[in-house]
Amino acid sequence: MRHPRDFYKPLALNAPYPIREMPVTPTRMIHFLDFSNEKMVAKAADIAMKTDILLGNLEDAIPADRKEAARAGLIEVGKTMDLGQTALWTRVNALESPWVLDDLTQLVGEIGDKLEVIMVPKVEGPWDIHYVDRLLAQLEARAGLDRPLLVHALLETSTGVANVEEIAHASPRMQGMSLGPADLAAFRRMKTTRVGGGHPGYRVIEDPVDGDLEAPRTSAQQDPWHYTVARMVDACTSAGILPFYGPFGDIKDVAGCETQFRAAFLLGCVGTWSLHPVQIDIARKVFSPDPDEVAFARKVIEAIPDGRGVHMIDGKMQDDATWKQCRVMVDLAEMLAAKDPELAEQYGMQQA
Repeated sequence: MRHPRDFYKPLALNAPYPIREMPVTPTRMIHFLDFSNEKMVAKAADIAMKTDILLGNLEDAIPADRKEAARAGLIEVGKTMDLGQTALWTRVNALESPWVLDDLTQLVGEIGDKLEVIMVPKVEGPWDIHYVDRLLAQLEARAGLDRPLLVHALLETSTGVANVEEIAHASPRMQGMSLGPADLAAFRRMKTTRVGGGHPGYRVIEDPVDGDLEAPRTSAQQDPWHYTVARMVDACTSAGILPFYGPFGDIKDVAGCETQFRAAFLLGCVGTWSLHPVQIDIARKVFSPDPDEVAFARKVIEAIPDGRGVHMIDGKMQDDATWKQCRVMVDLAEMLAAKDPELAEQYGMQQA
């Protein structure tokens, strides 16, 4: 076990010092693009204006014969494209793959100063993070970088879920985690072929009314990801890092997508993945606080500036716990308003 004082020392000579506080920036949606696709590259600058994070995908959905082209396309985008306030991330190939070493060495060496976060798939335990942590330190030192790259872990196996707390605390590089529902469903032997979202067969049903087994009974679909998302949120927030929902694969089901995203938002996720431009707008809507709730939260904070005591506001009891909830809502709204003029107007937070 490393001594606590060593935790924030570089893992390689001349590597940058690890950060002590995770930067807080808008992270409502991580938009995935395949930069081996020239049409996607041509649209990247326009899409970057609409999304908080642009991610060059190198892993799943990129065929083996296009892996190198996707990597080269990402490097070209990093070198030549002005993305404004939008962060540039990547998802590298799995640690057991034949591509990941080239992914890391080439990306850090050529655009390490442009990349902010490296998403690592199928993380099963802190040992995976420790490997990436040390390797990145060596590559950063060789590239002469003055800030460390951050790491985002994907929960895609039962082993990863079982070790989620240890993963969250494995390194000061840890930026956050995302749920990978498709791979996790396969690992768990769940009987679904869907990518995220619910399933019509996963339901609860009310007891028979007056013992009548033939009478209609109310039934409701349940969320098979509730436990995993809640556990991931607890692990992330205990470590001071950020939890994200992952992909929702049915692009046409915008109502289902919005419902799943909203459940994740209410549980504590700060953002989600978008696989198609239509999902960018859904994520922006869901992961930006409702203006009416922001207005009420501001009312509570104005009435209780120090957060102390018990107060009745609009017929509802407010105390230090609800004050903290309101502070979370208003802080998020203020951060988003600074980036988004439309939201600033809705929140009544226009810049003077």
